[in-house]
Amino acid sequence: MRQNEHRVVIVGAGFGGLFAAKALGSAPASVTLINGTTYHLFEPLLYQVATGILSEGEVAPPIREVLRHRDLDVRLGWVTDVDVAGRTVLVRAPDGRERRVAYDSLIVAAGARNSYFGNERFAEHAPSLKDIDDALEVRSRIFHAFEMAELEEDPEARRRLLTFVIIGAGPTGVELAGQIAELAHRSLRGQYRHADLTETRVVLLDAADRVLPAFDRPLSVNARRRLTRMGVEVRLATRVVDVDAGGVELEGGERIEAHTKIWAAGVAATPLAARLADATGAATDRAGRIRVAPDLTIPGHPEIFVVGDMAALDLPGVAQVAMQGGRYAARAIAGRLTGRPVTTPFRYFDKGNMATIGRFSAVANVGKLHFSGLLGWMMWLGVHLFYLIGFKNKVTTLLHWVVSFLGRGRSERIATAQQIEARNALRHRDAA
Repeated sequence: MRQNEHRVVIVGAGFGGLFAAKALGSAPASVTLINGTTYHLFEPLLYQVATGILSEGEVAPPIREVLRHRDLDVRLGWVTDVDVAGRTVLVRAPDGRERRVAYDSLIVAAGARNSYFGNERFAEHAPSLKDIDDALEVRSRIFHAFEMAELEEDPEARRRLLTFVIIGAGPTGVELAGQIAELAHRSLRGQYRHADLTETRVVLLDAADRVLPAFDRPLSVNARRRLTRMGVEVRLATRVVDVDAGGVELEGGERIEAHTKIWAAGVAATPLAARLADATGAATDRAGRIRVAPDLTIPGHPEIFVVGDMAALDLPGVAQVAMQGGRYAARAIAGRLTGRPVTTPFRYFDKGNMATIGRFSAVANVGKLHFSGLLGWMMWLGVHLFYLIGFKNKVTTLLHWVVSFLGRGRSERIATAQQIEARNALRHRDAA
């Protein structure tokens, strides 16, 4: 770094942080990107890792490879605190050592985490789907349930093994429910001698009155109808009050016995948001997100930008909001440095919402236009392939889609011996 060069620190390599880093490539500044993992996660396709369609490498390209042509410093670690007065961030490395990194401008794009709405005990029995580790755990639970059902002689225990409950009917929950139904009724058909996979029960629960509540109502109705045809049991206006090893308890006393439970019900800001709010005096919303000014800065702190899921904006929590916010913050910083300040507030250009229901079926909101069925599915494929990072990942993802959607194969069904042993130990412990 040259002396007196403007120092930009970006926290997080999700869509907001990555697109900010790319947009700052030609700015007269020293850029440091800090992230807790070595990869950028393409979260919209994480459910396909969990259901055996894609490998983790296809949705999680290495950050250093993605940014190899950018003149910036990539550091592995977690930002645990921000010294606003001293303009430094405290970074904890994987080896436990802590270092301070100085900044002149700060872009905070640390994303969000799943929220259990105060019921953190649910996490042991109903993992969420927010990172690669989650996806691999969910994949192990799904495929291991089918294997254990093949070995189980007790009909009641087998039914519990073949019951899958997804809590939350947003895009992740809908996509998971559709893919598990396709696994049982199409992809794995004929591969088991003793377990009758036609007995598989997939239950999608939500306290809302419709699936995909962020979509226009006709598309929600269409999605529910399609899920029902696929064999998914959709239960709306239904609250979950407890989750344990054997199943879920619903409000009103009903219980669903289920071996595999997956949580897809909500998100909240990361703990860094609370620390940053305390340090700056910023207000937060109910989910812990920071209320920002129209230019995405924290009021009273024009040097700190908050983008993506950490920012409390009246906007959907989708990747496009983070991408556009990251680019905007980068342009604002570059404008200040080059004497061409950005004077317009951040404006989000809504490119629409999309969710896939199953093979050859998806729903899409693009402005006032509605698309569903095969056309919606083709649009979904094109958009996700376009935004997937890396040519190699695009090619291998397309090949896996051909195998999975035109054929019946699932190329990523492996559950390691360690994973199976861990699940067996957990199952025996729960039984005891």
